Amino acid sequence: MSTQSEACCNTPAVVSKGYEPKGSYITVDGLKTYVTGPQDAKRGILIVYDIFGFFPQTLQGADILSASSSTQVFIPDFFEGSPADISWYPPDTKEKGEKLGAFFQEKAAPPKTLPRIPKILDSLQQSHGVQEWGVVGFCWGGKIVNLASGKDTRFKVAASCHPAMVDPADAENVTIPFAMLPSKDENKEDVEKWEKNIKTPHIVEWFPTQVHGWMAARADLENEEVKKEYERGYKTVLDFFAKNW
Repeated sequence: MSTQSEACCNTPAVVSKGYEPKGSYITVDGLKTYVTGPQDAKRGILIVYDIFGFFPQTLQGADILSASSSTQVFIPDFFEGSPADISWYPPDTKEKGEKLGAFFQEKAAPPKTLPRIPKILDSLQQSHGVQEWGVVGFCWGGKIVNLASGKDTRFKVAASCHPAMVDPADAENVTIPFAMLPSKDENKEDVEKWEKNIKTPHIVEWFPTQVHGWMAARADLENEEVKKEYERGYKTVLDFFAKNW
């Protein structure tokens, strides 16, 4: 991967509004999948999106990761065209809470997602020649990434950005270098306990001015402070991957 300084210098400019994704869509293990980056790259990054699915801010993040590290980047549509409605978040009414709860039970339960990941990697290794994998997850995807980073994982390095459902016990099973980027909305005590439990090379980089979701679907990139921290978030992930992959 690129060196630390190259990752910082080569990050593409962030487009605040009307972003046009650089990649395309393919089908992988039956799932619509966004793909971006050099087709001859032997390293790949799997992105596990947040519950809102393919949002422009998330696709732009994938393009940033691929352009700044010369990797192929893939985002499978684990929710098969039926992501959560962003209007449900934050779940500050009974109705919103019920809808989100039902979504997590029916669509987003980790046992439904985790078994698909090895099949996706197998398929992409054959079709796109990827030989080594990193993984990045946002919100719900951050939880999936933590669970997918244990014993016998095929990932070499991982990052969890504004992770949902942080569980200190999950850290004990991590076997690869791991970056966690919490927002102001993550539970500080849970994150601190998580960090005490992890045994692999890691960083926990707080973004105390940002809301849960600032690197993905909930990023208000027309706000200059959010845009700056969005850029810093991706640079932090790129730097960590460059040092640990």
